[in-house]
Amino acid sequence: MSEHRRKTPQPQDGGRAAARRAAPQSAGRRTESSQRVTNESPSGSYPEERPPGGRAEARRAAQRGGRRRGAEGPGSGGPGGGGGGGRRRGGGSEGPGRGRGDGRPGKKRIIDYPRHGKYGFRRWVPSWKLVSGLCLSFLGLLMGIAGVSYALVQTPKVSAAARAQNNVYYWADGSQMVATGGEVNRQEISYAQIPSAMRYAVISAENKSFETDHGIDPMGIARALFNMAKGGETQGGSTITQQFVKNSMLTQEQTVTRKFKELFITLKVGSKMKKEEVMKGYLNVSYYGRGASGLQAAARTYYDKDATELNPSECAFLATLLKGASYYDPAGSPDVDPVEATADKNLDRATKRWNWILDEEVKDGHLDAAERAKYTKFPMPVEPKKSAQLSGQTGYLVDLAKKYFLANNKANIDADILAQGGFEIHTTFDKKKVQQLNTAVKRVYDERIDPKKRPTKDTHVQFGGASVDTATGAILAIYGGQDATKHYTNNADATGAQVGSTFKPFVLTAAMEYGKRDPDLGEQQSESERTPVSPKSIYNGDNELKINDYTGTPWENKKGEQWLQTNDDHTSYGDVDLRYAMQESINSPFVQLGMDVGTDKVKEAAIAAGLRDDNYMADDEFPSFSIGTSSPSAIRMAGAYATFATSGRQNDPYSVTEVKQEGEVVYQHAKKTRTAFDSAIADNVTDVLKNVVEHGTGTSAQLPGRSVAGKTGTTDENMSAWFVGYTPQISTAVSMFRLDDNEKHKDREFESMFGTAGEDKIHGASFPAQIWHDYMVGAVKGTKVVDFPKPEPIGEKVYGGGASPSPTPSPTPSSASPTPSEKPTVEPTPSTMSPTPSPSDTCTTWGWNTCAPEAATGTGTDSGTDTTGTTDGSDTAGTTDGSDTEGTDSSSTGNGNGNGNSSNGSNGFITTGGGGG
Repeated sequence: MSEHRRKTPQPQDGGRAAARRAAPQSAGRRTESSQRVTNESPSGSYPEERPPGGRAEARRAAQRGGRRRGAEGPGSGGPGGGGGGGRRRGGGSEGPGRGRGDGRPGKKRIIDYPRHGKYGFRRWVPSWKLVSGLCLSFLGLLMGIAGVSYALVQTPKVSAAARAQNNVYYWADGSQMVATGGEVNRQEISYAQIPSAMRYAVISAENKSFETDHGIDPMGIARALFNMAKGGETQGGSTITQQFVKNSMLTQEQTVTRKFKELFITLKVGSKMKKEEVMKGYLNVSYYGRGASGLQAAARTYYDKDATELNPSECAFLATLLKGASYYDPAGSPDVDPVEATADKNLDRATKRWNWILDEEVKDGHLDAAERAKYTKFPMPVEPKKSAQLSGQTGYLVDLAKKYFLANNKANIDADILAQGGFEIHTTFDKKKVQQLNTAVKRVYDERIDPKKRPTKDTHVQFGGASVDTATGAILAIYGGQDATKHYTNNADATGAQVGSTFKPFVLTAAMEYGKRDPDLGEQQSESERTPVSPKSIYNGDNELKINDYTGTPWENKKGEQWLQTNDDHTSYGDVDLRYAMQESINSPFVQLGMDVGTDKVKEAAIAAGLRDDNYMADDEFPSFSIGTSSPSAIRMAGAYATFATSGRQNDPYSVTEVKQEGEVVYQHAKKTRTAFDSAIADNVTDVLKNVVEHGTGTSAQLPGRSVAGKTGTTDENMSAWFVGYTPQISTAVSMFRLDDNEKHKDREFESMFGTAGEDKIHGASFPAQIWHDYMVGAVKGTKVVDFPKPEPIGEKVYGGGASPSPTPSPTPSSASPTPSEKPTVEPTPSTMSPTPSPSDTCTTWGWNTCAPEAATGTGTDSGTDTTGTTDGSDTAGTTDGSDTEGTDSSSTGNGNGNGNSSNGSNGFITTGGGGG
């Protein structure tokens, strides 16, 4: 090769010396100098002289980042020269690279973009490795964020709104009485109570993969997000788990934030909760329309039955409602959408979807085709009912059952827990009997009570009533007042109205149980020293009879005043036996008998029969205690008389049989029967009271073909009137009084009933006995005709109150108190009440001809009296019977001793003491 080709002409500005001077400078300056020299060289047209090693070596050197020295080749500035190039540079001007100066390829990077070794547009097209890496990195980032979010998110508790329930009260036959006590009509049930047909209907209609998925349907979430992002129709969660989370744990807003929150909560719920819990929660929380939340409320609302009783067809319809009750309820929802939610359109939509769900269940293997073929007719639900109200008698019934349950449950369920709802309270109330008792009272109001006509006599007239099963104590019916939403005090409970002469059977019971004291022995006498009293015993029945203590000494109060007992009609009857005295409701014999036996023993007998020693039990210090100055409730009086009907076996009245919470029994009534009296005593009392109805003041209560025993009661100044009576199966008490029903009036008092309903005086034999009769005519239908047991002879024939032994003592009525020498010797005169009617007269005593004599051979099953033995279960102090609860008016008159209705005559302190017929 020629010398000319081996040596490159030296540049004019310094040649090799300049190159050497530029070599130790920084890479940047070298580049700049090299470029300048190259541009200024006049010999740029000469061919390039390659440096030793050639271009391959230069490229290798550039890749290694080393320096190519110019001592063995052309300088850095010649045309086409490779340039020195430091560690951070590529080669010369030919070809792209990584160097900043001329673009020659340099060292490859982790993220190869723009791409190494590519030219033109290819340089800017990312490689598949780069794309894959970025995608994997992005997914990893998302997974990391999701993992952290999943770990941090907490499963919220079910919201208070989703937990809100009410309490459902049931009639004795199991039908629903009312759902009340909470803001939401919901009653939670357990998974076991949910029919499998309902579960499968929902799965086939809403989430076929429910039993295998983890709670999330990614496609469903994507659709929801996409629709919301583009401003389209919002969508809810697509799986059952998502809907459960949405309905019970989250707000109902449809936002992207809430959707992401729902996603993570659903994942956690799906992983931690069993499918059974999710399904139970979903069906218990979901809204089915008509105010019903939860499956149990829906079953009651649409089919008037419990959820456990639903068939596959009914389940398919209820599953249909979950898509939107307003547009699938066959009754229509015109208040929601008067155009589209009509009854016809809703029925058409519901029918189509109902059919589709059943068919889907067959496809999914959840319903047998043969079973599906049975359901060809749409299961039309019942007509919508008006929202439950506690008006009429319902409010009194609910209040009674609630108080009984709170007082008697052993599960520490208090009023606050009960108020949270979720309880099923099964009562003893017979719906038909409640209606019958209400009708009997309403008839008196409608036909005889006229406040406009008699504003000073017929205002504030009130009635109370209660009826119990004699064999069990179950409260069958009550009458609490005209309307629980207007008159709040339950008149079946204690009102303060004295019971009057209906208390006399307890005096007779005490006389037979404890006996008459011997006047020659001390105050404390053993039963063996006392003389048992027979109903044949003779007592003085005179009006204004001077009452003595058991020693024969005139009784005196603390002021030294003697007690002169008057009779209700101010008639003197002379010496009469106790049977006749009870028949005509003569006060004097029973007041003196109570003194002979001891009023403390009378009180013990009343409590043993079933009354309670509470604020409504009068002070037994006064003689008038024996003729009814106490004011127990109608419920307690009916229960106490039931003790006589069962030959002395006492059962506390009760109003609740069972209480459940989510299907679990939290309270179960346990019958506790105890022997209050020997059967001979109770049966003799019944025989005496049976005579009252057959021949005495209670004839208007006769039920043709039925054995009836009972007693009338009228109090002093005609403040109240009662009738308490029983058949072998049912015991019922009815009270009547006048009392301002505005409980806010603190000074309200009982008002006299003289002139009420146009009658001179209201007796227990009038309206109370008539109401008792009208109610019992229907109440005993279907029960077997049973006679009372025949009484055994009991006690001895004793004499009291100044009565003297005689062969045939006869009552000697007189309008004034005669002296012994003036006593007439006429035959006994019947009482001033109506004479004993014939069967045809029985139903027309007050001009109401609506009943007919019942055949002597009844049909049905006899509830009978309890023959299973007795227990020693005494009444627990502080418990209630669903009656006699606190809170009734205590400012009313009552519980007195007669002092307020007395006059100081010449013979001493005179009072009627609240007795009379």
